[in-house]
Amino acid sequence: MSTLLGRRVLLRPLTRQDFAAWQQVRRRNRERLRRWEPQPIAGRPDIGEDQRAFAERCNARRRERQHGTGYGFGVFINKRFHGEMNLSSIQRGPFQSCYVGYWIDEAVAGNGYTPEALVVATRFAFEDLGLHRLQVAIVPRNTASLRVVEKLGLRYEGLAKRYVEINGVWEDHYRFAITEEEWRMRCEELITRWIAPQPVAAQSQVSHRG
Repeated sequence: MSTLLGRRVLLRPLTRQDFAAWQQVRRRNRERLRRWEPQPIAGRPDIGEDQRAFAERCNARRRERQHGTGYGFGVFINKRFHGEMNLSSIQRGPFQSCYVGYWIDEAVAGNGYTPEALVVATRFAFEDLGLHRLQVAIVPRNTASLRVVEKLGLRYEGLAKRYVEINGVWEDHYRFAITEEEWRMRCEELITRWIAPQPVAAQSQVSHRG
């Protein structure tokens, strides 16, 4: 089971044992996340409330990892679950690409955990999976997600009209990407800024600032 480490975050696949933590965080963020996610499929149980459905989701993610078509990770901060970072729709052959989706618990938002987790996942995509292209699609009014890609300097590729169904509406999405060539040029900068251990002097300055 792949475990990826950042400076403050740990990414690992979710298991059925994570259900209680998942349920607590999803309940707390239910209304906020509803604005950014597809509508649940009618007739299917709510994975945030049904432990069996959550276990089936974990099994589906495990099969994706086995087939190399997707890699889903829970985002853990101080050993507690606080969100997800997912590499999905992995295509090999001439594409060698994937999409990235993420969400973070509002209780810890604004602390740079999501861009850190995205750099960790990007490094995994290029250096471990050997992919060539990573793409992110964001609803234009989702300013929090836009700040994440802006902080990392992902390349803007344009507006995709009525791109994905979100909460029952076909929403436009801004599209951002980074390629393996761009990663090689920028990886030292991104790793140093977001996931390499901070020098002792920098840690001391942070602690003095509170």
